[in-house]
Amino acid sequence: MAGSRVGATRGVLALLCLMYFITYIDRVNVSTAADSFKTELGLSNTQVGFVFSAFAYPYLLFQVFGGWLSDRFGARKTLTLCALIWAGATIATGFAGGLVSLVIARFFLGFGEGATFPTATRAMANWVSVEDRGWAQGITHAFSRLGNTITPPLVALLIGLTSWRGSFIVLGCFSFLWVVVWLMYFRDDPRSHPSITQAELDRLPPFGAQKQTPKVPWGPLVARMAPVTIVYFCYGWTLWLFLSWIPSYFLHSYNMKLTSSALFASSVFAAGVLGDSLGGWLSDRILRRTGSVTKARRNMVVIGMVGALCSMLPMLFIHDLTVSVICLSSGFFFAELTIGPMWAIPMDIAPEYSGTASGIMNSGSALAAIVSPVIGGWMIDQTGNWDLPFLCSMMLMLAGAGLAFTMHPEKRFTIPAMA
Repeated sequence: MAGSRVGATRGVLALLCLMYFITYIDRVNVSTAADSFKTELGLSNTQVGFVFSAFAYPYLLFQVFGGWLSDRFGARKTLTLCALIWAGATIATGFAGGLVSLVIARFFLGFGEGATFPTATRAMANWVSVEDRGWAQGITHAFSRLGNTITPPLVALLIGLTSWRGSFIVLGCFSFLWVVVWLMYFRDDPRSHPSITQAELDRLPPFGAQKQTPKVPWGPLVARMAPVTIVYFCYGWTLWLFLSWIPSYFLHSYNMKLTSSALFASSVFAAGVLGDSLGGWLSDRILRRTGSVTKARRNMVVIGMVGALCSMLPMLFIHDLTVSVICLSSGFFFAELTIGPMWAIPMDIAPEYSGTASGIMNSGSALAAIVSPVIGGWMIDQTGNWDLPFLCSMMLMLAGAGLAFTMHPEKRFTIPAMA
């Protein structure tokens, strides 16, 4: 009865929010721990950048394949397997003895987390009503940014209590706990959930897409999602630059202690929590009031990217801690406004292939995760200028805003006759 009062749809969304929260802690904890293992293992900034980006190679490869798996086998099985892999990889990071073993552990983390967001989108396609898609994507990603916000002080605390190795082991154990709850609670078909109500079912789209969906028309679907993927690469560059280097930016650019830099990094990431939540809510509100998917999705993306560009500009000319915090926080807020609209677009364009389509889109961010941390670290090593990598982000925000006009979320993907 308690489950009925809470609502099965809310319970599922809460579990997905928790998953986004945990996965981002497990993927960005390495940024706060970087200075500790860099010193112990004798690594350069460029090598640390490779440790950051090692996660992204399998993460990129398993975006599309993982999305297809969720369309084919369902979110319950796919996320269970993913969680077991990423939890084990997080713990293994704590036992790394050098650059190679660190890279291998991060590689398997990316392997485990590669399918998570496309699979979550597959779950939402069944468990979230059409008019709430932007909000659902925004609130789940807000929890990922909440993970960003909590990670720097949390990892700094765990390092102080145990060690940088112990911090990874503790966090990995929490991931194992999540997968147990997920396996016990979630059902692919909302109708088979013991706590679902008829009122909830009446608002949900019909179930059965996974069994009724024909063979994926790969060529046409990839071509249709290509503009969306490119725009998401532009966003992803900024995201991964922030996730990888913000803690070290405050640590070294302003000569702070680890605990102080972690708190300033958290203040930047906290702005992203608000941006994710507000962006998804605004997108759905615009959709309800205007009926225009273009205004609700594309225009929100353009506003977010232009806002991020304008927000970060002053830090290039004024080297001041307060100015940097305000600029980076505002820039991250506007960048995150795009998340709810962007992740709703694959469900708008190709709801029958929502897992695969979102995997194609997120491969843009995954590719950015490979190159952004390494190029950022290389720039810092070569110039000693910690502001220079953010100039690249501003240029890509401008490019993404322009390219957003090629996405056309209002045009639904038509399954080719031969598929």
